[in-house]
Amino acid sequence: MQNNFMLQFLTVGAGGFIGAGLRFAVGSAVQRALPAAAFPYGTLAVNVIGCFLIGLLAAWRMPMDSGPRLFLMVGLLGGFTTYSAFALETLTMAQQQQHGMAFASVAIKTVAALGAVWAGFELGRLFAN
Repeated sequence: MQNNFMLQFLTVGAGGFIGAGLRFAVGSAVQRALPAAAFPYGTLAVNVIGCFLIGLLAAWRMPMDSGPRLFLMVGLLGGFTTYSAFALETLTMAQQQQHGMAFASVAIKTVAALGAVWAGFELGRLFAN
């Protein structure tokens, strides 16, 4: 039992390591592409991409403790998406009296993330059938 947990732990950790690196690379690339933008487009990009991919993978209904699910969904995509950065960016905008920007950030990211999960799930169902 302990060996199985350790293997699962390492599987999630390996995925998280890769996901966090990808988050940094993608988020930085998007933000560099839009240097004058005050809006955190890098965070938006990684969260929408991550939500789409997790929706796609969820449609395949992998067992909860399977290695691929733990590596891809829990580790890689858990490390790739960045809800904590989303929350901090929103708080920072609000503290800087940018209430409209903070509201827009929450609305856009929430709608985009839900839309991406739905689109990924529907596409995944097509491939699964």
